Parts: sequence; structure tokens; C-alpha cells
Amino acid sequence: MIKSNFRILFIVKIAIICFVFTLNSFADNSSTKNNLVVIGSDTAEIKIKIFSSLTCPHCANFHINVVPKIKEKYVRSGKVQLIFIDFPLDQAAFNASKLLHCLEEKKQILFLDTIYENQNKWTTGSEIKEINDNLEKIVKNLGINKIQFNKCLNDEMISDKILNGRIDGNKKYSISSTPTIIINEKKFEGDANFKNIEKKIEKLI
Repeated sequence: MIKSNFRILFIVKIAIICFVFTLNSFADNSSTKNNLVVIGSDTAEIKIKIFSSLTCPHCANFHINVVPKIKEKYVRSGKVQLIFIDFPLDQAAFNASKLLHCLEEKKQILFLDTIYENQNKWTTGSEIKEINDNLEKIVKNLGINKIQFNKCLNDEMISDKILNGRIDGNKKYSISSTPTIIINEKKFEGDANFKNIEKKIEKLI
């Protein structure tokens, strides 16, 4: 029930922002692009956008079991670039996304790995404060102290970028669930396991 409340309040917040702001196209928002977490060469023939929520179990499964295989077979060879885009589904995921963008670039993938691998632990809590305390412990090991932690969660610029990116991504790709995988600007349909992703990549190479 508590987690449902996190999600309801968050969706209301997004609806208000969507009503208040007139947004530019996600693809044309260079400021947002420059703040995405990216692995792989900019010259890669295939660009894969991964829209995910850090509290989503399916996203954790994709990140832990599929992303490493894509990196091993296609990213290292320069054929694929992976672009991780925040699509938070609740307040806990939103807070975790904000912390992701407060970290040094070289620590961001480590943070994603840690967040997804320990998702069942840090998302446990009867209220958002408990979850924030769990997140604070995680980022402390990555160089963010308590003062920086609180400043990050209250940073309106980072919050706006994440929420605007979520709204724009939804407008462009009609995202209804996470993870949503976009391969060369086309939404991937079907089960997002490595075998199916691999088939799609091979057709494009």
C-alpha cells in the first residue's frame, strides 16, 4: 500500500508538470542528451535506448542479465551504443535517478549496477524516508556525503531534466511499461531477452 502511494503521488506530480510546461521534442533536447548515461562509441551504427525505472524488477533483470551480454558482444566492438534513460515510475525511483546524475560520470554505471543488484534491499521501507536512508548508504560509498545527498534530492534542475525527459520520451515512443527498448529509434516489441535483442541487432548490422 505504501509503495502504491509513492507511485500515485509521483504520477500526479508528472501530470501537473505536463500541464504547466510546454516541452520541446526529446530528440532535439541537447541539454537532456548531454546528461544521459551512455556506454559505447558515438559512432556506433546501432543506438539502443533503455528507458527504465530503478525500482522496476523487470528493469533490474534486463540490466543484470541482458546488458552485460550486449556490452560483451556488441559494445566493445563498437557496433552498439547503449543509452540509459530515466523513466521513474515512483518517488523512490525518482530519488535514485537524481542521485545517479549527481555522481561523477565514471561512477554512474557502478551506481546502476549496485542499485539493480540490491533492488530488493534498498526499496524496502514503510515510508520514503527509510528508502532515502538506504540510498544514502549506497552513495556514501561512491563519494556523496549527507550534505551533498540532501542537496541532490532538492536540486530542481536535475529533477526537471529527469521529469521532462520522462514526459518527452513517453510522447515520442508511447511508453507504457519499463523497460522499454528503442533500437535505432524503433520500439522493440516482444520479450526483451538477449536472444531476441541479438536477433534484432544482427538484422541491422
